[in-house]
Amino acid sequence: MSHNTFHVSIYVKDIPTAVEHYKKMLGLEPAKVKADYAKFEIADPPVIFSLTLGGEPGKVSHLGIRYPDSGEVVTEMVRVKNQEISLLEQKGTTCCYAKSDKFWVRDTEGMPWEFYTLLADVDAETAADPHLRQFLGQGQPGESPKDEVGASACCAPLFQIDTKGRGEKPAERSCC
Repeated sequence: MSHNTFHVSIYVKDIPTAVEHYKKMLGLEPAKVKADYAKFEIADPPVIFSLTLGGEPGKVSHLGIRYPDSGEVVTEMVRVKNQEISLLEQKGTTCCYAKSDKFWVRDTEGMPWEFYTLLADVDAETAADPHLRQFLGQGQPGESPKDEVGASACCAPLFQIDTKGRGEKPAERSCC
């Protein structure tokens, strides 16, 4: 891939049912399917469209942009830091069945945005961090909820929103 690609991840109730629907709707096969995750890579317009369990079905999990390489991620991260936007950097993290270099920010409404490059596809399951689940609206700290297939959600930054100061603070535990 030689261009940036928009990324959107939504929550679904059931991966197999959702995959079958989106195969028909998009007219293409998924690039990846796991028990708790699926990904479609749409060429035109270029979009990475992910389905995941764990949140409220039909709601957006997060948005993002995938870059061709780590250098472009670092360039964007420096640009964002220079704008004094709080972010969380994750180098070589394994999440959503992929190893990535990434950073996360939140928009003015609190929507998580992931800026990343794919280093490699992996067979590792996603992380089950309670702070991550809270960040995604999937539970409270101390809970370790599992979905119907026993999988857990990932692909989100590990920082909590400080609602009084509108900033972020690192979570106590890390993702992957």
